[in-house]
Amino acid sequence: MAGKRGTARTEKQADATLAAPTQVAQDVQPIALPSEALRYLEFVRVERRLAARTLALYTLDLEKLMQFAQGVNQPLLALQNAHIRRFVAQMHSGGRSGRGIALILSGWRGFFTWAGRQGLVAHNPVQDVRAPKAPKPLPKALGVDDAVRLAEHEQPNADPWLEARDNAIVELLYGCGLRVGELVGLDVIATSDAHSQGLGWLDLEAAEAHVFGKGSKRRSVPMGKAAVAAVQDWLAIRAQPFGGAHSPRLAAALFVGRRGARLTAQSVWLRLRERSQLAGLTTPVHPHMLRHSFASHLLQSSGNLRAVQELLGHANITTTQVYTRLDFQHLAQAYDAAHPRARRRPQDD
Repeated sequence: MAGKRGTARTEKQADATLAAPTQVAQDVQPIALPSEALRYLEFVRVERRLAARTLALYTLDLEKLMQFAQGVNQPLLALQNAHIRRFVAQMHSGGRSGRGIALILSGWRGFFTWAGRQGLVAHNPVQDVRAPKAPKPLPKALGVDDAVRLAEHEQPNADPWLEARDNAIVELLYGCGLRVGELVGLDVIATSDAHSQGLGWLDLEAAEAHVFGKGSKRRSVPMGKAAVAAVQDWLAIRAQPFGGAHSPRLAAALFVGRRGARLTAQSVWLRLRERSQLAGLTTPVHPHMLRHSFASHLLQSSGNLRAVQELLGHANITTTQVYTRLDFQHLAQAYDAAHPRARRRPQDD
């Protein structure tokens, strides 16, 4: 056994690392590995049944480590904690991302874990070494114009049933900032079953969405006029394909598919992606992007971080504060584009 990453790097991680094979090839030239490293690679290939691509990543990790070891004139198994820390610093100063370093360290950690179990080393020099923290990427949000264009998009030749459903979905995602799981977990009305099963519902008279969010926490979110109207339009025709609201084929869910069953999150992703393309947006839209857009646009207009936190259902305000960075980025871009002192003119250089 060689640890979680030491035995099997996930395909997602493998794909991320292999996204730039040219850079990897430039970083590490083919190098002769010592017998213990070859034994380890054979172990994970046979015992862990790694895919060829994943095994190639393990090999690159060890070649990189061997290259570092030769640079400090040390055998591979004689490396100490200080050496590993130095290697991490070199990779970081060379521009490698924290995520990339973390994956490499995970590979090295797995090798030394295996070596320790074979009695080849007394301790694992990578055990307490961590990669530099990578900055959290800003959430991707639509501009106000694009969000409105998506919400107001109409497809003249589309199925009216699907069009009404998808329009209501967009209005709730963007107008209420719901997570996709909260959206598909909505029922038409409140019932005791819905409450016990962790489902939400809408109260159109009060213009509120009662959702069941992360951490089994319930919250109420106000619905705007556009969202209420869109849901009312959808409810007016929702049961038509099934012969009425009391059809045994029709689920209690607010959003259902062609067979009457509750719509899945994956279906919402696909429909939203298609709708954004039809609306002429250059960026494929996914449900969480509309949640980010809701938060960003609300913060830009109100400046009330606490209110945004409550509406999003964040337990900690530090989670919500990422939108202040997004809001500042928006303001900075507007400043750069419009203010006469934002940039020096060419003749000033």
